[in-house]
Amino acid sequence: MRNALTIARRELVAYFTSPIAYVVTAAFLAISGYLFAAILNLTREATLRYLFGNLMVILLFVGPLLTMRLLAEEQRSGTIELLLTAPVRDWEVVLGKFLASLSLFLLILALTLYYPFILARFGEPDLQATAAGYLGLLLFGSSILSIGLFTSALTRNQIVAAILGVGLGLILWLIDAVGDFFGPPIAGVLDYLSLNQHFNDFTRGVVDSRDVIYYLSVIVAGIFLATRVLETRRWR
Repeated sequence: MRNALTIARRELVAYFTSPIAYVVTAAFLAISGYLFAAILNLTREATLRYLFGNLMVILLFVGPLLTMRLLAEEQRSGTIELLLTAPVRDWEVVLGKFLASLSLFLLILALTLYYPFILARFGEPDLQATAAGYLGLLLFGSSILSIGLFTSALTRNQIVAAILGVGLGLILWLIDAVGDFFGPPIAGVLDYLSLNQHFNDFTRGVVDSRDVIYYLSVIVAGIFLATRVLETRRWR
């Protein structure tokens, strides 16, 4: 675990010595700020429920941007060989890089916490629903990061990694719509696999253990698959 934390610290430094952290953070805050103001002006309701749904869509694109270089750049530059020959396990490499992207995501998410304070000043927002919504965003975003990390392991090209990450995220987000063409039990299975379906309860202030387990499973699956892809590099 110490090796994973060391790698995470190195990646965090790399984030903030390149433009990506600042550009993605600024873009996310600008878009979320505009949506917050627009939705508040339109609905006149002291709630973040509608904003959470829009932020979920934005994270489908932001997540892969944060993870696209983590393993793809290592492979392109050849530094992945140094990592693989160092006394560090493959899962520690992947976990360290995931923790770095998660830390940056947490920072970005924390910068939006002034929204509830603004609502509290002018109204009486449901704090439980707000907390549940942020928990949902954290789990959803972490799932997208793990998916993006997996696609970053598949290629040497950062742009390709980002496109694959967005594409896979969109498939898992829209897969429940495909269920409309099938009857049970296929429709039920596709609904369960949908990232979107498991997020809805959070926006209503409901924290269902089944939704939490689903997102944790996606996170673990993404990390596991990225590790397995990395392991194949040792045999090439």
